[in-house]
Amino acid sequence: MSGNPVHRSILAVDLENSTGAFRTNPIKQELRGQIYGQLKRAMAHTGIDDRWCDPFEDRGDGVLALFHPVDELPKTYLLSRLVPRLAHELTDYNRSLPAAERPGRSMRLRAVVHAGEVHRDDNGPFGEAIDLACRLLDAPKLKKCLRASSAPLVLVVSEDIYWGIVKHGYDGICPAAYRPDVRVSVAARRRTGFVHVPEIAAEVESRPMAIA
Repeated sequence: MSGNPVHRSILAVDLENSTGAFRTNPIKQELRGQIYGQLKRAMAHTGIDDRWCDPFEDRGDGVLALFHPVDELPKTYLLSRLVPRLAHELTDYNRSLPAAERPGRSMRLRAVVHAGEVHRDDNGPFGEAIDLACRLLDAPKLKKCLRASSAPLVLVVSEDIYWGIVKHGYDGICPAAYRPDVRVSVAARRRTGFVHVPEIAAEVESRPMAIA
């Protein structure tokens, strides 16, 4: 441990309605396992090596993942590959549930992508970049966006990610699909988050659902 920060790309996810009436403790345990498993499967499908990611940090009803700045993992992959694949994993999982189990076991996630300087001590990572990511993820406006959507996942990205990555329209990223809908205050500065609903979620969701 030192006083010097290290750069990380930040992805955090959080489960919608984790304290709902149908979420008993055994179901919460099951869903925690699902979140971790789906994120790991999405990483494997995207080609993200475990060596490029710090050990996951638990958020109770979500996960914080910190990715190393390696050439094999440009930030574009988080937006164009990893998040859409995670949405796909969620959709497949939800569609597999019998109708009677959906109120307690179906899953929808809020996700955030940011990048910045991160510190770490014996208790885990910290710093302003983490603060901003968590504040964006927990913003009431983002929760409202998810409630208003039929998709299993909504994403918010920081201004840094929007202007540095999204704006340029790299392969698989459509700038017009990101809306500046979230505003939070961190370190006495107002920050804007750009909200996106991955298209893969809407495409899969529109398919006829098999009868359980």
